[in-house]
Amino acid sequence: MADIRSNFLGIKSPNPFWLASAPPTDKAYNVERAFKAGWGGVVWKTLGEEGPPVVNVNGPRYGAIWGADRRLLGLNNIELITDRDLYVNLREIKQVKKNWPDRALVVSLMVPCEEEAWKAILPLVEETEADGIELNFGCPHGMSERGMGSAVGQVPEYVEMVVRWCKQNTRMPVITKLTPNITDVRKPARAAYAGGTDAVSLINTINSITAVNLDTFAPEPTIDGKGSHGGYCGPAVKPIAMHMVADIARDPETAGLPISAIGGITTWRDAAEFLALGAGTVQVCTAAMTYGFKIVEEMVDGLSNWMDAKGHATLDDIIGRATPNVTDWQYLNLNYVTKARIDQDLCIKCGRCHIACEDTSHQAITAMVDGARRFEVIEEECVGCNLCVNVCPVEGCIEMVPLTAGSLDKRTGQTVAGEYANWTTHPNNPAAKVAAE
Repeated sequence: MADIRSNFLGIKSPNPFWLASAPPTDKAYNVERAFKAGWGGVVWKTLGEEGPPVVNVNGPRYGAIWGADRRLLGLNNIELITDRDLYVNLREIKQVKKNWPDRALVVSLMVPCEEEAWKAILPLVEETEADGIELNFGCPHGMSERGMGSAVGQVPEYVEMVVRWCKQNTRMPVITKLTPNITDVRKPARAAYAGGTDAVSLINTINSITAVNLDTFAPEPTIDGKGSHGGYCGPAVKPIAMHMVADIARDPETAGLPISAIGGITTWRDAAEFLALGAGTVQVCTAAMTYGFKIVEEMVDGLSNWMDAKGHATLDDIIGRATPNVTDWQYLNLNYVTKARIDQDLCIKCGRCHIACEDTSHQAITAMVDGARRFEVIEEECVGCNLCVNVCPVEGCIEMVPLTAGSLDKRTGQTVAGEYANWTTHPNNPAAKVAAE
C-alpha cells in the first residue's frame, strides 16, 4: 500500500492534506474536528499583533459563483484575519499541538512591516511549540490597505526584508505565502528565497468582485448598501494556481525551493496534479467549507488508491514528475499534428461539437451526411484544436489522434515530419531569420 506520509521541511504529517489558513482553522474546536476527520495538518488562521483584535464586518462575508447545478465554483471572501484575542489563540495552539503531536500545525502571521513587530510575535508563537510559521503576504483586502498582506507581497524588496527578519529571530521553519495579485509570481518567490525562506505557499486569494445586485446596484456581499472587493478562491482558481506553482518549481533561481500548493483543491486528483507540478503538500479551504471536514477521507483514499494502481510507493515518486514537461510555448513541437475522431457508437447526436466548430472555429465537423444527421470530422479543415472534445457531453466520444510521421496532413497537403521543430527555428519567425543570417 502506498505510503502517503509527508515530511515537509521536517514537519511530519500522516498525509499531505493540510487545511489552509482561513475560517476553518480559526479556533481549537474546528482544528480538533479536522484532525479527528483525518487532516494531516492545518495552518492556523492568521494571527495579528498584540492589542485590540481586528474588527470584522457583522454582515455577509462571502460572494459566490455557481455552476448550472448550483455547485460552488468560486467563493469571494471579505473576512479579515482572526478577530479573536492573540493570547486565546496562542493557548489553544499550544494545547492542540500537545493533543495531536503527529499532525502538522503551522501558524499564519501578519503584523506591521516593522522589525520590532515581528520580533515581538515570533517568541510568542515559538512558545506554543507549533511546527512552523507562514508569513501572510497574500491577503488582498482590508489588511492590504493597512500596509500588510498583499501590500507586502507585491513588493519583492519587502518580502525579502521581512523573511530575513523572521529567519534571524526564530528557530521555526518559515513558509512565505505569496499573492497571485502580481504580474510575475517568480519575483517575490525569488525575494523570499534570497531572504532565506524555507518554503513558499501559494496562491492566496485573487482580488475580485463576484456579482452586482441589479436591484440595489451594489456589489455582493453587500454591507448596508455597499460592497468591496474580496479574495477569490475555490475550484475556479485552480488553473491559475497550478500555473504559478509550476512557474516557481521550474525557475532556475528557485530550484529546489519547497512549495505548499493552495488553490481550488477539491479532489485527490487536484492534489496529485499539484504534487506532480512540484508541491510537497497541498492546502485546502473552500472544499472543506463547502463539503465539511470529512471530504479528506475521499482525498486520502483516492490518492492512495491511485498511487497503488500506478506503482508509486511514496509521495517522492510523484512530487515534481510533471515539472520537466512544463515548457514555454516557443518550445512546443510544431511538427506534432493531431486530428479529431468521433466514435459513432458513443455519439448521442446532440450537435454541440458541430455548432462549436461551425460557429467559432474551423467548420471541420459535418451536421448531415447523405441526408442523415451525422457528425463526422472533415480532415481537410481540422486543425486539431480539440474544442470539440471539451464541449462534447460524452466522455471518450471524441479523441485526438496523432498523425504518424510520413502520413499526409489533408489540411495542409504536406507530409507529417518526424523530427522535432519549434518556433525558435521556424522560417516565419523574424528572430529565427536574423539568427540564420
